[in-house]
Amino acid sequence: MSTILEVQSLSKAYEKSDFSLNDVTFFIPGGTIMGFVGENGAGKTTTIGCILNTLIKDSGTIKIFGEEMTDASTDIRDNIGVVYDSNAFPEHLTAVKISSSMQHIYSKWDNALFLEYLRKFKLPDKKKIGTFSRGMTMKLAVAVALSHRPKLLILDEATSGLDPIVRDDILEVFLDFIQDESNSILISSHITSDLEKVADYITFIHNGSIVFSEKKDVLKYDYGVMRCKAAQFTKIDTSDILAYRKHDYQIDVLIADKKTAAKKYRDIIIDNITIEEIMLMLVKGEK
Repeated sequence: MSTILEVQSLSKAYEKSDFSLNDVTFFIPGGTIMGFVGENGAGKTTTIGCILNTLIKDSGTIKIFGEEMTDASTDIRDNIGVVYDSNAFPEHLTAVKISSSMQHIYSKWDNALFLEYLRKFKLPDKKKIGTFSRGMTMKLAVAVALSHRPKLLILDEATSGLDPIVRDDILEVFLDFIQDESNSILISSHITSDLEKVADYITFIHNGSIVFSEKKDVLKYDYGVMRCKAAQFTKIDTSDILAYRKHDYQIDVLIADKKTAAKKYRDIIIDNITIEEIMLMLVKGEK
């Protein structure tokens, strides 16, 4: 399985700001979806800007399809589809007029495929975009991003604020897209429940640094939380503790291998844990 996107030791600082990206590293294999998570201001959009070469990185390497992208890399750009969280199209245009414009931008623009996505998403082709709901606008953006047949799709909070039905429609299209193992998706989102449905990998960024980049199934099925009383907590090996949080009557302990822990600590309750809870434990918990 080839690597579609490789981000290695990426760093980026801003003048007159305390924020910086620090040694950001992750990889996206072909045929997979990477969920990119973190709170507002954590560095997701800055990382995506560096990947797309709209921001100049300070150091590190970013390879797309095995090459570093420059301003002259039109062939790489032709194989990337991008969707942001806001409407990027003039409101007076219609879907038909957008398609006409895109034919002059992308060498592989497929109008028949675009019309197919419009039908799939139940979008009108001759109605002005200014009359579209947010859900309709985001569906249109996804249709445009996919209709020049890219190999890498990058989405920056594109599903935020959408209702569950619209999000489900879009997620189904993403799963279809990666059936071709030469295609991959990087999706930045706050909605971790969506990522639990479709992502193969989760990368968590906090304060400009990567906390973890891991297979989703490892996080979902191997990680767990031990519900301890104070006396039980003192008997847990520190090497088994990723993080812990104290409550009034119990201590929650994040562990990376709940099956092994269940054999080792038979008198302690061990529960499954969501990706969101893992993030909270690692950020707000003690170590």
